[in-house]
Amino acid sequence: MPISRADIPAEDAKGLIERLCQEWADAQPIDREATQARVSFDEGSCLLEARPQHLSVAVETLDDESLDQLEGRVNAALEGLAGVTLDIVWEN
Repeated sequence: MPISRADIPAEDAKGLIERLCQEWADAQPIDREATQARVSFDEGSCLLEARPQHLSVAVETLDDESLDQLEGRVNAALEGLAGVTLDIVWEN
C-alpha cells in the first residue's frame, strides 16, 4: 500500500484539523480524537495529526494513481482553508 507524508507549517494545526473535519464531515467517515483525525475516502485514508508548529499528514491508498489523487484532494482542501497556495511536499 503506497503511503505519502507531509509536514505543513501551521501555528494552529488543531484548528486546521477541526476545519478539515467540518468540511469533510458530510461526505466522509471520520474518526476523531483531541489532536488527530483519520478520514476515510473511497481511494484511501488520510491521517491528520496536530504537532507543535505544524500539521502532520499521511495518506494511504491501494495504488499509486489513487495516492496522487488523494494528495491532490488534501492539497486542495488545505489551500481552500488557508486561502493561499501552500508549498506542500509529499514524501513517499
